[in-house]
Amino acid sequence: MSLLTVGSVAFDALETPFGKTDKIIGGAATYITLSASYFTNENNLVAVVGDDFPQEMIDILESHGVDTTGLEIRKGEKTFFWSGKYHNDMNTRDTIDVQLNVMEKFDPVIPEAYGNCEFLMLGNTAPAIQKLVIERLPNRPKLIMLDTMNFWMNIAWDDLMDVIKLVDVLTVNDEEARQLSGEYSLVKAAAKIGAMGPQTVIIKKGEHGALLFHGGHIFFAPALPLEEVFDPTGAGDTFAGGFIGYLASTGDVSFNNMKRGIIYGSAMASFCVEKFGAERLFNLTTDEINERVAKFVELSAFEIQ
Repeated sequence: MSLLTVGSVAFDALETPFGKTDKIIGGAATYITLSASYFTNENNLVAVVGDDFPQEMIDILESHGVDTTGLEIRKGEKTFFWSGKYHNDMNTRDTIDVQLNVMEKFDPVIPEAYGNCEFLMLGNTAPAIQKLVIERLPNRPKLIMLDTMNFWMNIAWDDLMDVIKLVDVLTVNDEEARQLSGEYSLVKAAAKIGAMGPQTVIIKKGEHGALLFHGGHIFFAPALPLEEVFDPTGAGDTFAGGFIGYLASTGDVSFNNMKRGIIYGSAMASFCVEKFGAERLFNLTTDEINERVAKFVELSAFEIQ
């Protein structure tokens, strides 16, 4: 089934305890679509870049089957840029520089061919833009998933509340879930967020896994212990792409299938952190993904006699 992702395609410059990069491909929609490409063949993108964005980067997306018809290239303007430095624990980071550039006036244009998408992934952008995308689709998708962050909670609360009412799945990290709900307990937080609109709430806990809340049911997916984590940038977006990409490939939005989707999303995120930026997502194989998923199964499988 067709998947439409709307979000940022950008440049990142990163520094972690393992090294640093100059400008590399980044942005929420980049990670989401690359991750989803390993599951669904109908993978459409709406985003905006400047004319400084190299064609070779677009070629990488297209080589993964991502339809870039909806990628607007603005002449004479620059691509969104983010620079950050991670601390030794890799869980905290400092933003060094943010240049909104083309994202400052992002007005998503949905190509007619994308209008009947069955799955919609709203990457982390301004809530008003996320709502606009939903309103511009001629038909409501089978499932709408939204990612957001504390930045929007701080500056665009009312807009965020408006769009949250319209989505089926909300994904946030544990800190954001607590801020959004005003509850410290993640179980209470998920219930309170669910009452705002989304039937399903996913709370990401970084190296400690992810929680799936749906209809009174809870599922926990562990994170895979890795010997080395080079760069956590984009891991949450890669997780989201794997999750919704898997759902789109099956067309099944039941709780049991979402549990499988959480594992596939977690597996994809575990690849992402192994190299800087999105590089690890460029050349994965089906065997690698299946082997990684099997490790997740082994990690939590046990018998009771």
